[in-house]
Amino acid sequence: MKESFNLFSFSGKMKVLHLSWMAFFITFVVWFNFAPMLQAVKASLGLTTDQIKTLLILNVALTIPARVIIGMLTDKYGPRLVYSALLAICSIPCFMFALADTFVQAAIARFLLGFIGAGFVIGIRMVSEWFPHHELGTAEGIYGGWGNFGSAAAAFTLPSLALLFGGEDGWRYAIGLTGVISLLFAFVYYNNVSNTPKGSTYFRPKNLGAMEVTSVPDFFFLLLMKLPMYAALALLAWKLSPGGVSMLSQDVVNAIYVGLAALYLLEVYKVWQVNKSVFTEPVPELHRYRFKQVAVLDILYFTNFGSELAVVSMLPLFFAETFNLDPVLAGLVAGAYAFMNLMSRPAGGIISDKFGRKSTLLILTAGLAAGYGLMGLVDSQWPLWLAVVVAMSCSFFVQSGEGAVFAVVPLIKRRLTGQIAGMTGAYGNVGAVTFLTVLSLVDYSTFFYVIAATALVGFVTLLFMDEPRGQIAEVREDGTVELINISHPEVSTKG
Repeated sequence: MKESFNLFSFSGKMKVLHLSWMAFFITFVVWFNFAPMLQAVKASLGLTTDQIKTLLILNVALTIPARVIIGMLTDKYGPRLVYSALLAICSIPCFMFALADTFVQAAIARFLLGFIGAGFVIGIRMVSEWFPHHELGTAEGIYGGWGNFGSAAAAFTLPSLALLFGGEDGWRYAIGLTGVISLLFAFVYYNNVSNTPKGSTYFRPKNLGAMEVTSVPDFFFLLLMKLPMYAALALLAWKLSPGGVSMLSQDVVNAIYVGLAALYLLEVYKVWQVNKSVFTEPVPELHRYRFKQVAVLDILYFTNFGSELAVVSMLPLFFAETFNLDPVLAGLVAGAYAFMNLMSRPAGGIISDKFGRKSTLLILTAGLAAGYGLMGLVDSQWPLWLAVVVAMSCSFFVQSGEGAVFAVVPLIKRRLTGQIAGMTGAYGNVGAVTFLTVLSLVDYSTFFYVIAATALVGFVTLLFMDEPRGQIAEVREDGTVELINISHPEVSTKG
């Protein structure tokens, strides 16, 4: 008898789903434990506003490469081990930050903590192993939405915890406590989940060095899609240069540029090593997948998750300045945007399961473009309630779109799910860096219009995506082929 989808169950696949979203929730509490403590940290360490801004940049810098690396490790070693290790190891820089006495110590800790932002990728593979295709969008949506709420939970609870601990070191205890929770949950997770249901095969990639592709054009397409990730890291380096917040000297920044170029060339070599066989012998049709599917999802996640990260960080200020609100009220209004994650991401997954992957993404991306177009029109003449309604509606399309993107990710190539999720997730961070840079150069309404225009680009690229149909072929260790259903038989087609 097949196990039903019952949210109130804590056994079998539902236990794995609940423990996985809890793990993701904790990674986001730890990753975003700094923003609510900002003023206390600034006063305690005697930091300047520029130094605080630098810490915020460093907090996201490492997440871009981390998501790609963690995706590879997940596919190779399995989500159980990798998630547990990430939770345990990242508690160390969390404790380092709680104990920091100088800006340099705090900066190193925040930079290293960017790694915990990659936790999201691990659960995508874990959930895809436990749920059938017709429940996958719903399960991934719950995993993403409820886990993502960790950032809002940190904002709601940590300032109160700091006050509870009291004194000027209250913030240290509050942040340290998040590290303790992360460390303890690492053991809970490891002892209570397995990579696959009993009797199922965990398919691993043939090589760990780079993502596999299955045709010559896809080889070059992959190399092209890697470039924006390096460009985003170069942009972050520029922000730390004398031309930005002046944390690093121009010589150090130039060395980072050279290092990034060298890393890209190394990556080209790795991609060649893993995929050179496609130049000499074609991959059988049964084992092919189209890399354009990954590229489209990258672009969509660049827009929706990238805009979410950027908008969450600027929305309190936007409402405070536009409507002359006090900071507490502005924070509450803006907090509702993040609060939408609890329902919106699962909604995107559920709609995707019921009505098809591509059509859902087309509707949600169009809604996202319209939503940000309206946000660009908001000014002080608007009634506040209407501005909040527009922001909430926009938030629904953004986060439902994220849920719908990750309803497709596990349906491309099972053994590469971690790497595909890693690359898609990294593009979300690339989007955040891009949009926050745009925000530093233009006014609020232009910022919203730029996101809306990016969503329209995503909409056009979506037209080239194929609806996932039929089956994925994977090879077991004994050489036999397993066919994994990714759509209902009645809508499945060959090719």
